[in-house]
Amino acid sequence: MFDKICLVLAIIGCLNWGLVGLFSFDLVAWLFGGSGEILSRIVYTVIALAGIWCISLLFRPDNEHIAITD
Repeated sequence: MFDKICLVLAIIGCLNWGLVGLFSFDLVAWLFGGSGEILSRIVYTVIALAGIWCISLLFRPDNEHIAITD
Protein backbone atom coordinates (compact mmCIF):
# COMPACT_ATOMS: atom_id res chain seq x y z
CA MET A 1 0.00 0.00 0.00
CA PHE A 2 2.86 2.38 0.84
CA ASP A 3 4.34 1.75 -2.61
CA LYS A 4 1.09 2.75 -4.30
CA ILE A 5 0.79 5.94 -2.25
CA CYS A 6 4.36 6.88 -3.15
CA LEU A 7 3.71 6.10 -6.80
CA VAL A 8 0.60 8.31 -6.84
CA LEU A 9 2.56 11.16 -5.22
CA ALA A 10 5.36 10.75 -7.77
CA ILE A 11 2.81 10.89 -10.58
CA ILE A 12 1.33 14.08 -9.10
CA GLY A 13 4.85 15.52 -9.06
CA CYS A 14 5.35 14.54 -12.70
CA LEU A 15 2.10 16.19 -13.70
CA ASN A 16 3.07 19.36 -11.85
CA TRP A 17 6.45 19.45 -13.62
CA GLY A 18 4.64 18.91 -16.91
CA LEU A 19 2.50 21.94 -16.20
CA VAL A 20 5.60 23.96 -15.36
CA GLY A 21 7.35 22.86 -18.54
CA LEU A 22 4.43 23.34 -20.89
CA PHE A 23 2.60 26.32 -19.44
CA SER A 24 4.93 27.87 -16.82
CA PHE A 25 2.22 27.10 -14.26
CA ASP A 26 3.16 25.58 -10.89
CA LEU A 27 -0.03 24.02 -9.52
CA VAL A 28 1.44 23.32 -6.06
CA ALA A 29 2.61 26.92 -5.69
CA TRP A 30 -0.74 28.19 -6.93
CA LEU A 31 -2.68 26.01 -4.46
CA PHE A 32 -0.54 26.84 -1.44
CA GLY A 33 0.31 30.51 -1.94
CA GLY A 34 3.66 30.46 -3.72
CA SER A 35 6.66 28.20 -4.04
CA GLY A 36 8.39 29.77 -1.04
CA GLU A 37 5.54 29.16 1.39
CA ILE A 38 6.17 26.52 4.04
CA LEU A 39 3.19 24.39 3.00
CA SER A 40 4.36 24.33 -0.62
CA ARG A 41 7.85 23.36 0.50
CA ILE A 42 6.42 20.53 2.61
CA VAL A 43 4.41 19.25 -0.38
CA TYR A 44 7.49 19.44 -2.63
CA THR A 45 9.54 17.53 -0.03
CA VAL A 46 6.92 14.81 0.45
CA ILE A 47 6.62 14.32 -3.31
CA ALA A 48 10.41 14.21 -3.66
CA LEU A 49 10.69 11.57 -0.91
CA ALA A 50 7.96 9.53 -2.59
CA GLY A 51 9.86 9.71 -5.88
CA ILE A 52 13.05 8.57 -4.19
CA TRP A 53 11.16 5.66 -2.61
CA CYS A 54 9.84 4.68 -6.05
CA ILE A 55 13.43 4.12 -7.20
CA SER A 56 13.37 1.00 -5.01
CA LEU A 57 10.60 -0.39 -7.20
CA LEU A 58 13.10 -0.72 -10.04
CA PHE A 59 15.32 -3.08 -8.07
CA ARG A 60 12.75 -5.42 -6.57
CA PRO A 61 12.30 -8.95 -7.90
CA ASP A 62 9.23 -9.40 -10.10
CA ASN A 63 7.76 -12.12 -7.89
CA GLU A 64 7.35 -9.63 -5.05
CA HIS A 65 4.48 -7.97 -6.93
CA ILE A 66 2.40 -11.14 -7.37
CA ALA A 67 -0.89 -10.95 -5.46
CA ILE A 68 -1.79 -13.96 -3.35
CA THR A 69 -5.42 -15.02 -3.77
CA ASP A 70 -7.50 -17.50 -1.80
